[in-house]
Amino acid sequence: ARLIDISEETGLLAVQGPKAADALQPLTGIDLKNMKYYTFGKGTFAGVDNVLISATGYTGSGGFEIYARNEDIVKIWDAIFEAGKDYGIQPIGLGARDTLRLEMGYALYGNDIDDTTSPLEAGLGWITKLNKGEFNSAEIFRKQKEEGLKRRLVGFVMDERRVPRHDYPILNEAGETIGKVTSGTHSPSLDKPIGMGYVQTAYAKPGTKVLIEFGRKQLPATVTKIPFYKPE
Repeated sequence: ARLIDISEETGLLAVQGPKAADALQPLTGIDLKNMKYYTFGKGTFAGVDNVLISATGYTGSGGFEIYARNEDIVKIWDAIFEAGKDYGIQPIGLGARDTLRLEMGYALYGNDIDDTTSPLEAGLGWITKLNKGEFNSAEIFRKQKEEGLKRRLVGFVMDERRVPRHDYPILNEAGETIGKVTSGTHSPSLDKPIGMGYVQTAYAKPGTKVLIEFGRKQLPATVTKIPFYKPE
């Protein structure tokens, strides 16, 4: 058997939102409405064979990701927008995706998690199985769990209208540095600036008052539970 990497030959379209299944169902015989989250099907979509459709996405609003050959992506795009016009479908970019994932408190690799953070610090212990044999850094994670975490990834809401940015220092009320911002944006759903960042564990409890350093200014924020916003 051979494993062939076809990443460079494959395109991806993400159709997200609570009406995604209704909009896309006429384009395929795969039962989208009953497809469970984090599962997938493979078949004909928009007249194109061998398309993979997964009930995944990084927006928190439900939807599907569609994988097909690069040469078929434009045809599929056109079919999706024709099928979705009665549902108000709109094209969006990574900026909108980033806002949606941040409202849900989803960590983004390169911002909130990287090779200097641990999944336990990032609140991802639920997918880190420390009792299933050895793997890279397993001993480090076990030690963290035994000794307790020194820092945690938290969400916070700004008291003022300024948007926090990556690497801005997070301070306690005494003005001491206790961490740094990893992501920030203006939340359309809350109409407030929100962010995530790592802080010393003592300051990770929801309701804790902190300060975000904007150059010479230190503006107040409150640590909060994530997700910041959860669609009904």
